[in-house]
Amino acid sequence: MHGLVNRAIERFVRDTYGRDVWIETIGRLDLGYTEFEAMMTYEPQVTKKVLTALGQRLDKAVPELLEDIGTYMISHPNIEAPRRLLRFGGVDFVDFLHSLDDLPERARLAVADLDLPLLELRDHGEGSYSLNVGLSEHHDLRLGHVVMGVLRAMADDYGALVFLEHRGASAGREVILIRLLETAFASGRSFELGVGGLAG
Repeated sequence: MHGLVNRAIERFVRDTYGRDVWIETIGRLDLGYTEFEAMMTYEPQVTKKVLTALGQRLDKAVPELLEDIGTYMISHPNIEAPRRLLRFGGVDFVDFLHSLDDLPERARLAVADLDLPLLELRDHGEGSYSLNVGLSEHHDLRLGHVVMGVLRAMADDYGALVFLEHRGASAGREVILIRLLETAFASGRSFELGVGGLAG
């Protein structure tokens, strides 16, 4: 598992619940370290152990925790890079959805060895979509719920009103149903393409 993923989990816990919760939880796993390095690679089992321990500590199911992490990655002011990468996908939420197929390749331009799941959007018309989230060949951690959190946060970012439903996993993929109810439901967050870089 790429260290950026584990680092995002760590930052989520520290920023949302505090350093003490993170240190207490990670310390119980006896990994020999309490912080993740962004550019290192870790065994997938480490990530799963951390998520399981956090779920127990916070009294949350792991899917719910993963969705919270996805939302955090887009909405928290302490981490700007994922939001910037995704906002380059289009001027509104519909453009953003149609850019998701290319997201793994765009992410690898920023971090060459980052293994994001394959994404395939299907447009069923009248604001109805489904997004297939591929399961990685290298680990069995399902990231569909992280994608759910990202989609929810990006809808807010664009000011769109959406209904999302995770339909489970089968045939090597997770399926998320997306119903776009209104493209301009609220004023979105400001964003300028020409400002700043991808570091965050």
